[in-house]
Amino acid sequence: MTQAAASYLSTHRRYWEIDLVRTIALLGLLFFHTRELLYYFDLVVEPLRTGMWFWIRAANCGLFIFPAGMALTISYSRGKSMSGFVRRGLMLFGLGMVLTVLSLLVVPGQYVRFGILHFFGIAFILVPFLIRFRYINLIVGAVVMAIGLYLIVEQIFVDLPWLLWLVPYSFRSLDYWPLVPWFGIFLLGMFFGKILYPQGNRRYSIRELGNPVASAVMLLGRHPLVIYLAHLPIIIGIILVLFPDKILPQIRDALSYLPF
Repeated sequence: MTQAAASYLSTHRRYWEIDLVRTIALLGLLFFHTRELLYYFDLVVEPLRTGMWFWIRAANCGLFIFPAGMALTISYSRGKSMSGFVRRGLMLFGLGMVLTVLSLLVVPGQYVRFGILHFFGIAFILVPFLIRFRYINLIVGAVVMAIGLYLIVEQIFVDLPWLLWLVPYSFRSLDYWPLVPWFGIFLLGMFFGKILYPQGNRRYSIRELGNPVASAVMLLGRHPLVIYLAHLPIIIGIILVLFPDKILPQIRDALSYLPF
């Protein structure tokens, strides 16, 4: 292998274990969003929000955010600039606002006010202030996560809508990720990213998976943004095709306030 090829591999190498975790989280996300849309359109009786399902959903959310924090530290170790993180954060937040408008048109009763794209947008903008830390991120991340989970489990909600981006707020939404507790999990991911992947390289030994089946399984995890942007329109389209008589009237009612 030439020096140039080795340098490229070191800079662009992906780690299958991170992609696998992302794939599992995305599959869970697809399942829960599908179930939530079925509930919204009155196709199922109850949402999956209590008991065991609450904890499964919370764990799945953590699986989605934790590897993002790890991957960020790997990118930083490989020379990603701080301005690059900020630009990506602004792009993600802008995409989140587009999703807010589109969801308001189609599912106004549960439109996305502060979803995962808004969350990652703010998280990436905050990265320049936090990336140099290690154990501070561990401590702050654990505290933020613990406070957030306590508020959610005890159903303690701040009755200030303008703070719904920061702390848990009680309302219905297809996608809701306040900074507390989820930014805590992001910080924990950053901490373990530095511990497990110093200078962007594995600190441990693990067998590589190079077969086509493994690559296909982890394809979702390699393109999380594309999957996220595409999944809601696709799910709504499939539900519309399967249940047009029930869905079309609701969409017409949702759009009835528009002047055209």
